[in-house]
Amino acid sequence: MSTITILWVDDEIDMLKPHILFLEEKKYRVVTCKSGQDALEELDDNQFDIVFLDENMPGLSGLDTLNEIKNRKPALPVVMITRSEEETIMEEAIGSKIADYLIKPVNPNQILLSLKKTLEHSRLISEKTTSNYQQEFRKISMDLSMVNTFEEWADLYRKLISWELRLEEIEDSGMFEILESQKIEANNQFGKFVDRHYPDWFGKGEGPVMSHTLFREWVKPE
Repeated sequence: MSTITILWVDDEIDMLKPHILFLEEKKYRVVTCKSGQDALEELDDNQFDIVFLDENMPGLSGLDTLNEIKNRKPALPVVMITRSEEETIMEEAIGSKIADYLIKPVNPNQILLSLKKTLEHSRLISEKTTSNYQQEFRKISMDLSMVNTFEEWADLYRKLISWELRLEEIEDSGMFEILESQKIEANNQFGKFVDRHYPDWFGKGEGPVMSHTLFREWVKPE
């Protein structure tokens, strides 16, 4: 099993040395930062499994740092650590999809429990999503050989994009590569579909909305 790597961001990180030693004794690897900006630079250069983030920091605040983390790595679990349970702060943090939050002062066992709960939850979500896509893969492949109308192609495209978004969230590169190959196959099949039917879409009132029917179908009725 690979070592879990934690990024812990707190402007008073030196005071948390006992907590860090406790986690290292449990075989976790802990990288520390004293500011949100330093944390973002670490995230650009290295891979982490989870972030512990202090809410109250000078400079780039915890909430601002959280938003930047989620913009860059949406699937990375973040545990917010705060001095208070102020409702507006926690609502904003939860709205940004934190995995968990802890109230200072925290003890090492609280940290360990949050780690296990968050990482296990992330693992289960990843496994479930991967399993569901593996089951759906065959059905999508069969659909590719059977689609006959542009409406069916639109439905298939929506399905592929839905899976793309879900696999991006769990950052499973292996499954994502398989999906990309399936999208390439779908594009090739759709190109052949257009070649076969394009002439029939002129003047017969059938087929998708095209440039010469856009005004008649959508603008004039309004």
